[in-house]
Amino acid sequence: MRIATYNVNGISSRLPALLQWLQEKQPDVACLQELKAPQEKFPEAAIKDVGYEAIWHGQKSWNGVAILARGTTPVEVGRGLAGDPEDAQSRYIEATVNGVLIAGLYLPNGNPAPGPKFDYKLAWMERLIIRAADLIESGQKVVLAGDFNVIPTELDAYKPERWVNDALFRPETREAFGRLMGQGWRDALRTMHPDQTIYTFWDYFRNAYGRDAGLRIDHLLLSPSLAPALKAAGVDRDVRGWDKPSDHAPTWIELDL
Repeated sequence: MRIATYNVNGISSRLPALLQWLQEKQPDVACLQELKAPQEKFPEAAIKDVGYEAIWHGQKSWNGVAILARGTTPVEVGRGLAGDPEDAQSRYIEATVNGVLIAGLYLPNGNPAPGPKFDYKLAWMERLIIRAADLIESGQKVVLAGDFNVIPTELDAYKPERWVNDALFRPETREAFGRLMGQGWRDALRTMHPDQTIYTFWDYFRNAYGRDAGLRIDHLLLSPSLAPALKAAGVDRDVRGWDKPSDHAPTWIELDL
């Protein structure tokens, strides 16, 4: 079973690249982030034409998450995180696909930090940690997949010294991510490539992709009951070099279930 996560950075403008990737790689599940489209503007028909059923949580101009499944319909479990009834941002969705619970997320960026956006990021992470603990406790086979907007270690950033004051790399962010991982989650990409410099995001500016000046901020975390099934993990790096690409590349895992 191949599960991927892909921040598309606007599904309307990136649709040709998304459809090409789905047809070429044929992941069984694809978690999408940053749809930047209201609920009614999601391109359901085009995605269905290439063999995928979808559930999505849209939002006009910003955010938005979706879960796509090849040849089957994701069974929605819920959307949004508990703990803040005033939070209207579309950043979290859960569904089951072929016996695996998929949690697709788009964690807040948090910049500028410090400030209200950073406070929101940290509060959102606390809500995620609570939900993740419940998922671990359930014993289910779970994947937390998405754009976490977290640089876990210096190995995950080109010239990490440039990121020390950024919300993605500040000590508070990494501390919260560390507590999440401390619940027992397995970082799939780092498990398979423990010492390799590997990125999932390259900025549009200063030829970042050409210089391989990237970040690893898209993660697939496996629950303890699912971690033994991990067989491979990687990044479809070439997709970042396609015409009119997202600034992220699809990141994937293969599970032997």
